[in-house]
Amino acid sequence: MNRRTSDVQAFEAHATDADLDDLRVRLAAARLPEAETVYSAAPNPRRWEQGVPLADLVDIVNYWRTEYDWRSFEARLNRIGQFRTTIDDLGIHFLHRRSTRTDATPLILTHGWPGSIAEFTHVMDELADPKDPDAPAFHVVAPSLPGFGYSDKPATTGWGTGKIAAAWMELMGRLGYHKFVAHGGDWGGVITTILGGRFPAQVLGIHTTLAQAPPGLTTDGLTAAERKWTEDTRDFWLYRAAYAKQQATRPQTIGYSLVDSPVGLLAWILDKFAEWTDTEDSPFETISRDRLLDDVTLYWLTRTGASAARIYYESHGGVNALDPELRVDVPSAISIYPRDIEKCPRSWAQERYRQIVRWGTPETGGHFPSLEVPENFVKDLQEGLGAVLAASGS
Repeated sequence: MNRRTSDVQAFEAHATDADLDDLRVRLAAARLPEAETVYSAAPNPRRWEQGVPLADLVDIVNYWRTEYDWRSFEARLNRIGQFRTTIDDLGIHFLHRRSTRTDATPLILTHGWPGSIAEFTHVMDELADPKDPDAPAFHVVAPSLPGFGYSDKPATTGWGTGKIAAAWMELMGRLGYHKFVAHGGDWGGVITTILGGRFPAQVLGIHTTLAQAPPGLTTDGLTAAERKWTEDTRDFWLYRAAYAKQQATRPQTIGYSLVDSPVGLLAWILDKFAEWTDTEDSPFETISRDRLLDDVTLYWLTRTGASAARIYYESHGGVNALDPELRVDVPSAISIYPRDIEKCPRSWAQERYRQIVRWGTPETGGHFPSLEVPENFVKDLQEGLGAVLAASGS
């Protein structure tokens, strides 16, 4: 890592009025296709069989154009505390919320796609200064992945999950956090696994909602429920992961639409929120329109639709894929939410995570638990990391 550029500088988000006006103009001028041919009245999950239903998209586009308040989210980011630093010639943006508690432990939170730091802004205060004095407290760091949000866009290949994990080690060191815990889901879960596996001297332990088993394990000995998990995960990658194949092979092509059309960007992301949440019909059963639009608008204003998609190109397969031989020996807490897209049986997870100190199967929640069930997510994270810290002797 390049320590000559180790300065950490304060940062404030402020979109120009011109960019916000341009967004509203583009939304008003959007050309939309005809309605899907599987139309049915809500609520009905089959409405989404061909993707985002026209009526739902029209409703959220109108709300985005006439009622959504980006300045409110922008102010929240600035209140938490934003910073940037340069690691390996790439500017990295991060939120940093220090606890007032003297016993607080440093914690790095890593998001995935199509998420962002917007997944964590509303839970960071409770993680840093919990209302329950017996709950663990954390100095919370939430970086924007390279190519996401206010982090720089890589101009060359190479920024896969392994390099990102090494950058996170450098970042935490610059902040004076030489021992810390880590949490992540989606790509953040992969990066968190790498942190725990490669850097056990600094990483006290991890919590993840994405357990990644080594390849080649059999279903022998699994319960009926666990077999169903493996079947659902297999079916997801066989039949519902075209977005991942597109972004892993042709991110530049889809990137033109994601950067040029706010409606295209919204539909691309909304489709995943609809399919991956613990809901019966619409993601807005559990996630407010404002919360989702915070995430989508961050992608739009920073023009990161293409650069964020490239994490799939960088990390799916080849030399940048998760090392099948990687093992995590630090204490690990794993939570498997019922409507997540990948669910790993515990016996499989134990082949990679050698010291699972807490295994959780929450009753509700999907791929975005911090947005879907925020209070339960915070409690689960506190209890999981509490078990990790107890096992590590910290």
